Amino acid sequence: AGAKRAYLARPMAQPPILSLEGIALQQGGKWLFGGPDHEPLDLHVGPRDRIALIGRNGVGKTTLFRMIDGQVETDAGERKIKPGTRIVVLEQDPDLTGHATLMDWALAGAGAPQEHEVDAIAGQLGIDMARATEGASGGEKRRAAIARALAQDPDLLLMDEPTNHLDLGAIDWLEGWLERYKGAFLVISHDRTFLKRLTRATLWLDRGILRRKEVGFGGYEAWEEQVYAEEARAADKLDAKLKLEAHWLERGVTARRKRNQGRLEKLYQMREQRASMITAGGTAKLQLATEASFKSKSVIVADGISKSYGERTIIKPFSLRIQRGDRIGIVGANGAGKTTLLNMLTGELEPDSGSVEIAKTLTGVMIDQQRQLLTADKTVRQVLAEGGDWIDVRGNRKHVQAYLKDFLFDPKIVDMKVSVLSGGERSRLLLAREFAKASNLLVLDEPTNDLDLETLDLLQEVIADYEGTVLIVSHDRDFLDRTVTITLGLDGTGRVDVVAGGYEDWQRKRRQTIASKARADKPGGKAPSKLPSPPPPPARPNKLSYKDQRDLELLPARIEELEAAIAKGEAILSDPTLYTADPQRFANISQGIENARAEKDAAEERWLKLAEQAGA
Repeated sequence: AGAKRAYLARPMAQPPILSLEGIALQQGGKWLFGGPDHEPLDLHVGPRDRIALIGRNGVGKTTLFRMIDGQVETDAGERKIKPGTRIVVLEQDPDLTGHATLMDWALAGAGAPQEHEVDAIAGQLGIDMARATEGASGGEKRRAAIARALAQDPDLLLMDEPTNHLDLGAIDWLEGWLERYKGAFLVISHDRTFLKRLTRATLWLDRGILRRKEVGFGGYEAWEEQVYAEEARAADKLDAKLKLEAHWLERGVTARRKRNQGRLEKLYQMREQRASMITAGGTAKLQLATEASFKSKSVIVADGISKSYGERTIIKPFSLRIQRGDRIGIVGANGAGKTTLLNMLTGELEPDSGSVEIAKTLTGVMIDQQRQLLTADKTVRQVLAEGGDWIDVRGNRKHVQAYLKDFLFDPKIVDMKVSVLSGGERSRLLLAREFAKASNLLVLDEPTNDLDLETLDLLQEVIADYEGTVLIVSHDRDFLDRTVTITLGLDGTGRVDVVAGGYEDWQRKRRQTIASKARADKPGGKAPSKLPSPPPPPARPNKLSYKDQRDLELLPARIEELEAAIAKGEAILSDPTLYTADPQRFANISQGIENARAEKDAAEERWLKLAEQAGA
């Protein structure tokens, strides 16, 4: 047990700024942490930690945040904090009641920041803090909460779903701020791209156990599968059927992830087929194929549609032919016109010009970001099967408990009240109900908000297996890359780019377009007749000193060396017995990784500056 505790509570190379030691907590008559079924919970946070906190909805992630912040009293154990440490929580749904404006709320309470500091960050996020709290959108509230949290200059920042309701520009700004941030942070998020870019360690909360691994989120899935495989082998050796029964969910998650790899290959093939139908130059129109079958498969045909509000053009003339089975992703900043375009394509909004022809056989299901509220006093059985044992799932009869299992629920919850489910579990239950309805058009507006990572994997699977057409509005970059065949990218000028592929494919095209325009704008410049993919290497350096030119040439190799050193160090630290066996070596390797990361960051920054100077 002592070795296990040391593994779970891996100390930092530097003295921690916060520690939870021997924690036990009972809620609702059961032990959430510690107690007779689990080891007490231990956690140590170092001064520069960047930690992803992973776990299914309902396992206690938000409760753990509240224990770290001192809001929740534990039944056993001790909370230690370095004197002077400022802990700030960025809550998922802050309570703004009782405050007239967003600024009034931001300046209220103990430890409130200065108004000019809030304004400085709010200006960069594009939020007017004089906005009334009543009627403020989810995106406005989220930006206000970020401005309030960051302006407090925290030493430890606890972020609960920070990218929810943010558009791509705001997410990019937040990622940049956190990359420069000198303190420590823990983050709960379903945004895989955000987690992969920023985190360097992972806490995994699972069935009352808090595990830690000194790798960022990019290595989490492999680690998770390794742990589940080891537990399953141990259960097999004990021949404990009951123990194996407890693994149905974990094994299902692992199998689902592997199946989704096959689905990704199919998705890439579909993208290649669709790419051949997009006109050269990236104009916002799909060519009509000569085959009659293509026309017969069309379910939505938009021809020259546009929309303006007053003097502002939202959508410039745009044409698109959507086939049965297409998965269309719509991306862009808030206010760029995503919802307007979606509503025109589905017939909810008349265009100013052009026409939209929708197949008469099209029947849709809409799941929007506001999410219909489920009646709290109803049971899960009543929500899904009107109180019965069977549910009609798109024409097929299925037992309600088996259907719950498909959506990652323990079938035993079938007679539980909706009121006892977590917010994420309610969202998953709503998805289960809506996906059961017969339809051949699925419209998803920000479907990933409030969902955990396993549910996102499930949603990816459901969309991939859906036989109809799917329209998705989302800011979740990784989710789009995993699900859509075509991306409609709105840049805010009214232009709609049509790209075969996901978010990264759209971003790549934008970079190429910007580079092409820059070359064409140079004196004597000429735009290439065809956009290169990938873009060509930068021109031979000029206007550089000898030293600068040498750095430009040699730094990429040095960066690769540092990345290899970091990976090697992290692999050594993954040994759960290392700290107990040799704490000094553990500390030395940890410090070496920290130094290598700092050097790598500096090297990348210098190389980018030199490359920009060379290409000027």
